[in-house]
Amino acid sequence: MNRRKFINKTLAAGAAVSISSTTAFAGDRKTIKILGISCSPRKGKTTATAVQAALDAAKKVDSRIEVELIDLGGLEISGFSGSGKITDDFDSVLPKLRDPNVGGWIIGSPSYFRSMSALCKAFLERCAVLRKPSLLLADTAAGALAVGAYRNGGQELVIDQIQNILLCHEMMIVGGKPGAHQGATLWNAYKDDITKDEFGMDTAGKLGIRVAEAALRLTPEKT
Repeated sequence: MNRRKFINKTLAAGAAVSISSTTAFAGDRKTIKILGISCSPRKGKTTATAVQAALDAAKKVDSRIEVELIDLGGLEISGFSGSGKITDDFDSVLPKLRDPNVGGWIIGSPSYFRSMSALCKAFLERCAVLRKPSLLLADTAAGALAVGAYRNGGQELVIDQIQNILLCHEMMIVGGKPGAHQGATLWNAYKDDITKDEFGMDTAGKLGIRVAEAALRLTPEKT
């Protein structure tokens, strides 16, 4: 074999190994799931639409990102009770929250009297089970959004309330990008068609992007 044939054969073999290694690595890349949790009692309405918009934006950040919407509308979830086990619809949601591939949460709530919904508060209280025996949600990226009947209808207060509870789980709280630094704020001014609130939908997208970016940084690659 002459020198030219030897070099060409060696390069071809090296390229094949390189492609094979790259393909194997790509197939072994860890899937990172972002959960979007809509805490409005009105199933499939403005809050769910806003959370889904955030998830759609998150999914576009990286091929590793998978998203899932959990719409609590219509479910019966009671608040925390120290008296023992509660049997309600929270049990149907819990396995999704315990999925080891979850790397981020986006929680949305309507603003009722400048506060989170009762459903949102009950859900977050019941998430206390995720703190024992270990902090399951620690270092998980988390962002919040709120929908109000007015442009300044308490949305940022709701976001702050949600974030304060998530901090008890030692989650990594993120906001959005400029225009949505604290979180996404949406205004239901168009008879439940929240997509017409262009500014608000933009903040939802920015929040989704930031949660996805943070989840990617906080989730180590498989080796």
